[in-house]
Amino acid sequence: MSNIPEAKARLPIPRNLLFIEPNVPTSKSASTSTTPTNQDVADPLASAGAPEQLAAALTEDAAAPKQVDFGKPERKGKIGQVETKLPDVNAEPAEYYGGNQVSSRARTFSNPLDPDFGPRIRRLSHGELWTQHRSCPDENSRSAPRRFLVDVEETMRIVLQQEDTDADYQISIHDSGPKLVSLGTASSNAHKSFDVRGTYMLSNLLQELALARDFGRKRIVLDEARLAENPVDRLSRMIKNSFWNALTRRIDAEGLEVACADPKNRSRNLRSIIYVPHGEEEIAAHYREIASNKPNLRLEVIMLPPKCDDPAFVKSLNEQPGILALAMDRKVNPTTQKVELEAIPFIVPGARFNEKYGWDSYFMALGLLVDGKIDLAMGIVEHCIFEIKHYNKVLNGNRSYYLARSQPPFFTDLALQIFNQLDRSNMEKNKNWLKRAVKAAIKEYHAYWMVEPALDTVSGLSRYRPAGRGIPPETEASHFTHILQPYAQRLGISVNEYIDGYNDGTISEPELDEYFLHDRGVRESGHDTSYRLDRKCADLGTVDLNSLLYKYEMDIAQAIQFIFDDQLELDEEFALSPWPITSEAFSPNAPRELSTSKPMSSAIWYERAAMRKETMDHLCWNDGAGMYFDYDCKAQKQTRYESVTTLWPLWAGCASEDQALKLVRHALPKFEVAGGLVSGTEESRGIISLDRPNRQWDYPFSWPPHQIMAWVGLERYGFLDDSARLAYRWIYMMTLSFVDFNGIVPEKFDAVELSHMVDAEYGNQGTDFRYVPREGFGWMNAAYQIGLQCLTTGMRRAVAACVPPWVFFNLPAPDFPSARRRRAEREAREAEAAASGHGGAPKQSMHHEPPSLEQAVAQLKLELGGR
Repeated sequence: MSNIPEAKARLPIPRNLLFIEPNVPTSKSASTSTTPTNQDVADPLASAGAPEQLAAALTEDAAAPKQVDFGKPERKGKIGQVETKLPDVNAEPAEYYGGNQVSSRARTFSNPLDPDFGPRIRRLSHGELWTQHRSCPDENSRSAPRRFLVDVEETMRIVLQQEDTDADYQISIHDSGPKLVSLGTASSNAHKSFDVRGTYMLSNLLQELALARDFGRKRIVLDEARLAENPVDRLSRMIKNSFWNALTRRIDAEGLEVACADPKNRSRNLRSIIYVPHGEEEIAAHYREIASNKPNLRLEVIMLPPKCDDPAFVKSLNEQPGILALAMDRKVNPTTQKVELEAIPFIVPGARFNEKYGWDSYFMALGLLVDGKIDLAMGIVEHCIFEIKHYNKVLNGNRSYYLARSQPPFFTDLALQIFNQLDRSNMEKNKNWLKRAVKAAIKEYHAYWMVEPALDTVSGLSRYRPAGRGIPPETEASHFTHILQPYAQRLGISVNEYIDGYNDGTISEPELDEYFLHDRGVRESGHDTSYRLDRKCADLGTVDLNSLLYKYEMDIAQAIQFIFDDQLELDEEFALSPWPITSEAFSPNAPRELSTSKPMSSAIWYERAAMRKETMDHLCWNDGAGMYFDYDCKAQKQTRYESVTTLWPLWAGCASEDQALKLVRHALPKFEVAGGLVSGTEESRGIISLDRPNRQWDYPFSWPPHQIMAWVGLERYGFLDDSARLAYRWIYMMTLSFVDFNGIVPEKFDAVELSHMVDAEYGNQGTDFRYVPREGFGWMNAAYQIGLQCLTTGMRRAVAACVPPWVFFNLPAPDFPSARRRRAEREAREAEAAASGHGGAPKQSMHHEPPSLEQAVAQLKLELGGR
């Protein structure tokens, strides 16, 4: 894995990757932190037995790739008698299929050539623009790229019937079709044909046919290059130009119906409800006008009380859940010349998550910045400011059942990342924008994270310990059945009757109160669910949360010092969290300083950050293990669960140079697997059975936030090669799934098996689509775009060719057979435990490995010998 010398290396002082070095002049050039490896070093693939051409391509100087002119002719066609330039081969569908159709003298048309479907039908093509030819040029000529004449509906029918053998409307490596379809070429007026072969090209063909059908095309001229497009370029293009658009929501007249839709809503009445913060009369009037003008929406507008996050009130909304209003802008209507409210767009994760989420929004915003969509990212900051103002925190999500809890706090880093990319010609405007964000972050810090119940006043660490009552309503209907069943049986009633009684207070059960206290904490942590946090989350001062709050403290301190001249006056009045932290200072009758009492300076924030680092070093750092561990504030000891969040102090910058070296040397190898970093170790997770099912934030599952945090953290401390290697592993796994499974971009991966087929809790989101992926999944999209920034040109070429990381980096290959043996041994142990009455029946394996060649030959001999 990591190749760290035993001698202590001299590392640079941990640096903030944004603007914190005050004496460095601003520059519009690309940051060197985006090219973490030495680009002058020859690509190792050349010595790894790769094909000569690929090796030659990969070993070119990545810093200055040669521009070769192949003499590609200009793409032209005709609309009537007017010659018109054709759209680019890899143009977006709206341009490629949404343009004008053309007619030509061609009188032949081809369907896929397949003997099972009878003779080939020839019809008129008037699809995409194309050049007429009186003769048939050499199909292999570089100057004449191959193009096909395609009947959209008929070709789609044949592709699905022949190739989609598992009937899931996708073409993947699991389909057992011939993986070959012949199409007539445009240059020969379909007299000649060419084979489209392989899973990747056929799945792209299916996707292109579906897109053409979306634009009403019956017949098209399709470029072969579109089917064989570099998979890295294709996925990155789809994310940038299609997926982000599909995930964008607006809570306005046009977008309300989509934004209000909630797949998690199981209440009796499914009408649309929007909750507006107390005092926002203008916003309420705006939505009432929409409700009046569009009665088909069945929209009800309800104004929240001043204290809208009271647990009892939040629980009372469970039978009438709704979406929470977000920030709006004021624009002048060009027709009426009146100032009107305009909804600010935001990004949702996708699939069953159709609202703005807290930490999802941070990672998605980073992806938006990579793709140049700074306005969308700034809109997310505006929504966070609005949420903190009216809901006292950045919400878990903008639904009524999330009013009482937050999610991992990334707000200061998001604001600074955007600030660093704003136009430097208008710095005063930029500073005012950042000032609003920093003021909001200060309120969230003092009013939510640094007061009880989140703050443990004894240890000084913060916890995920949100207030709340009852059973979280947003979960799957059967999610808590195994927990509630024993209690229901004890009273001789059904689980549903018990749920009703527990929620309305007629049934009291302190054990369940404790259980759901921790369950709400797990959900606030974003790691829902994991055995690391199960039944104890609310008592844990986690490494991840306290690393994030250290980053808050440092970000605020440095922003005040370097941007606001070491003085910041707050406008909104609220009680500040007492400092220093003592139990007496937090007693109910102790006096509290108000936010408006005096301007803030950077000194107090530096002091708070230094104290948090000292506390984490004392309570969370384990020098013998070379890792950070969560601290159990109730038991007053470290937990022993090995979590990849041990690397988060690298991202936050609160690890010392010596701690960083130990983390990379001792901790990183525990989590690095074939596809990147797993959430925790197999040993910490423990035995899995029917009574103890797998959790999606445990081994062997892998999530985008952990990867991004590790890449940035390792870069920050100078471990550039490790960062690039981990990014390559992740991008390889995503690209491999994209190529093999019809363009799939899921919520998470099994990084050990390099598979998106996850058998844990909710399964996997982002995998259920027909024909063509429309939105991917929010933070997975972002991880791909960010990860590509960590790769050199040679790495990007290699991953596009699906060169495994162990080949590219000359590492030992993953011992997949050994992994299967370990799984078989584990299942045997679990079966033995079940037989002895410990752990229940073992979980059925979901892995169906194909037989090896030797096994297949032996089986064939047995079958032939038995005749």
